[in-house]
Amino acid sequence: MAIVKPFCAVRPNPVVVSQVAALPYDVFDRKEACQVVKGKPLSFLNIDRAETQFPEDVDIYADCVYEKARELLETRMADGTFIQDEGPCYYVYQLTMDGRSQTGIVACSSVDDYVAQVIKKHENTREEKELDRIRHVDTTNAQTGPIFLAYRAVEELDRLVGQVCAGKPIYSFTAPDDVEHKVWKIAAPGLVARIGEAFEKVPATYIADGHHRAASAVKVCLKRREAHPDYTGEEPFNYFLSVLFPDEQLMIMPYNRVVQDLNGLSKETFLDKLGAAFVVKEVGSYPYEPDAKGRFGMYLDGRWYFLEAKPEVLSQDPVKGLDVSILQDALLGPILGIEDPRTDGRIDFIGGIRGLKELERRCREDMTVAFSMYPTSIQELLAVADAGLLMPPKSTWFEPKLRSGIFIHKLGE
Repeated sequence: MAIVKPFCAVRPNPVVVSQVAALPYDVFDRKEACQVVKGKPLSFLNIDRAETQFPEDVDIYADCVYEKARELLETRMADGTFIQDEGPCYYVYQLTMDGRSQTGIVACSSVDDYVAQVIKKHENTREEKELDRIRHVDTTNAQTGPIFLAYRAVEELDRLVGQVCAGKPIYSFTAPDDVEHKVWKIAAPGLVARIGEAFEKVPATYIADGHHRAASAVKVCLKRREAHPDYTGEEPFNYFLSVLFPDEQLMIMPYNRVVQDLNGLSKETFLDKLGAAFVVKEVGSYPYEPDAKGRFGMYLDGRWYFLEAKPEVLSQDPVKGLDVSILQDALLGPILGIEDPRTDGRIDFIGGIRGLKELERRCREDMTVAFSMYPTSIQELLAVADAGLLMPPKSTWFEPKLRSGIFIHKLGE
């Protein structure tokens, strides 16, 4: 069963919530983050990416950067930008993009559930990324970005969330990217108890997005347990901030690929080699977006191609059968020589939200060939996690992104 607890959130004063809420720290590079925070002193990105407060020659992992994050958070809590609820609450968080809504429950999930694999993952993490968030959480003494969790839809939870959403939200604003955000607070003890009891019937939850944040929260917890061997398990550091969504509401966008060169092959030889594993057809200058599993678009030398995997390269295995695996195992690895996409500098990954024109732009500027993907489904993600397996890197791109700064989980005084 999943332990999903209410908590006393630190959250923005409703008057300034739209100024505070920010996209997650990891969707920006340093230059982009500095641009975003210009003229926006309340943007939570100032805290999440505190290197924006320093000249470019200051290392983004310097001690002063994490100290600045702590200082900014404490300042904003002292000046009334943030308030703290007095009693433990759940919250309902609804995001609407292009007319489609997804509605989740904001709560604290258990570190012990993560360790016991009740909270299931589908990706590996990179140590350097973990270390950054470990230091950020430890220094600020707070979890500032929620982990995006999914669960198989439960009728009782759907009903309770619908009941809450019939009331007046505590926050309602539209972000600059036209995503609408609404939040409702659940403080009534009876309703809080019913939500907790409903989650006790959920056998597992799944990390959709935020593997590094989850792993970092767990490592901070284990570090604090070691420092406090008399811990009870009820201390805030034993839990991490999460938003839990029913699977049927979630949308995954494709995670497209661009590659720097043809691995020394001529265009003609490369196209010829593709024929071993794919049906290949040139489709012209108009971008091709795959319309079914096993199909790919390819942009090369100003032209788009349709690729369809031949039956012999398809698989029923939950990982090998993913489109991202088929592309890697039948093309990127054996033909283009990209053996490890995690570390090979010749490949880059483009989130589907950027569109196919971004693939064309990259091929004009610094890449040679691009591949448009059919999105991984949420059912495929759950199947991989249930099998205890891991997806290839950059398999899923979730939209809309949860905003940071709307909910903060303090780890203690």
